Order: sequence, then structure tokens, then C-alpha cells
Amino acid sequence: MRILSDIGKYILLLRRVIARPERTHIYKDQVFLEIENLGINSLGIVAIISIFMGAVVTIQTTFNIDNPLIPLYTVGFATRQSVILEFSPTIISLILAGKIGSQIASEIGTMRVTEQIDALEIMGINPASFLILPKIAAAMIINPIVIIISMFLSIFGGWLSGVVTGLCSSADFIYGIQYAFHPYDVMYALIKTIVFAFLITSISGFHGYYTEGGALEVGRSSTRAVVHSSIAIILANLILTQLLLA
Repeated sequence: MRILSDIGKYILLLRRVIARPERTHIYKDQVFLEIENLGINSLGIVAIISIFMGAVVTIQTTFNIDNPLIPLYTVGFATRQSVILEFSPTIISLILAGKIGSQIASEIGTMRVTEQIDALEIMGINPASFLILPKIAAAMIINPIVIIISMFLSIFGGWLSGVVTGLCSSADFIYGIQYAFHPYDVMYALIKTIVFAFLITSISGFHGYYTEGGALEVGRSSTRAVVHSSIAIILANLILTQLLLA
């Protein structure tokens, strides 16, 4: 019953979030601020993880190809498909759920326990829309760009590891990247990314908005935000894969 109650509260909160903004220009400024906080400030960790994971995928693929009949360009092909279809959109989104999800929940949760949200309501401002909507919009705008950068860096890391270790030549790897490429794969990844961005920000905002108590409860809300966002991403990944690739 608690799950059903939370789902109902989440849906009702979304109705308040998507309500028409009172002052549109304030929301625009807030969106640009959130793009920097949620997206640009996450590029460092995304870049590091992407480069090394791309290298790991290349090395593991190379060592698992023990049949001389399998061409070496398969390494580049497998790396590209792994990165575009699953690693960058899903794994990076899970990492962002931990980073920006906890940030959003703790920020809004702190405002709740310090009665700042109550003050916004007294001023006639819709706090749900003012605090959560810019975060949702910013994440849905910037996260696809972050994922595209992750794709590029992962493939670059795979190419670099293959060439430096001598496991795969540059020509074979590049040919594998180009082999049987379908632009729809990138579109599929970006669609997933946009959905994941909405889930991360809205679920984290929900847990922060309904925080009760003090500092200890803010920490618990942050933990629940990360856990529930990660579960939602995994379930959405399964559903979207079935819908878009089946």
C-alpha cells in the first residue's frame, strides 16, 4: 500500500510541476543555471568513466575473440554497439542518478525541513513547479549532449587502448566502427537518455519535496531518490528496448 500511495503522490506532484509558470523569464534563467549544475558539472566524472570503460570493453572483446576466422574489425564493431546501445545511455544515466539525484533530493529536502518551501507557498509561488520543473527541463536538454560526449570518449578510449596495447590495429578498429552502422541506434540511445533524465529529476525532486523531519531524514531521502531512480531506469530500459528495438 505504501508503494501505491507514493505513486499516487508522485503523479499528483507531477501535475503541480507541469502547471503554467507564473513568471516565464525566471524559469528560463533557472533552467540555464540547472544546465550548468546538473550537466556541465558532471562532465568530468562522465569523461573519466567513459574513456576507461571503452578501453575495458575493447580489451575484453579482443581477448574473447579466440577464433582466427573472426576478423579483428569485430572489436571496433562490438565496442561501438556496446557503447551506443547500452553503456553510454544506461550506465552513465545510472551514474548520474547517483550524482545529480542525491543532489536534487538533498537540496529540495533541505529547503523543506528549513521551511523555505512553506515560505514560497505563502508568497503565492508554486514551489513544486519552481523547484522541480527547471531541473527536469535542464536534464532533458543537457543529458543527451552529455551522452553523445560519453559515446565519443568511450569509442576513443577503446581505439586508444587497442592501438597502444597492439591488440587491434587502428585501421581495423576504425573499419569496425563504420561497419553496418545504423543512425537509428544513436536515436534509440538519445530517446532512452531523455526518458532517464525525466525519471532521475522527477523522482529525486519527489523525495526531496516530501521530506519530513530534520537533517537525518534529508539523508534518507537522498538515498531513496538514488535507489528508486536507479530501479526506474532499469525498468524503463527494459520497456523502451522492447518497444524501440523489438
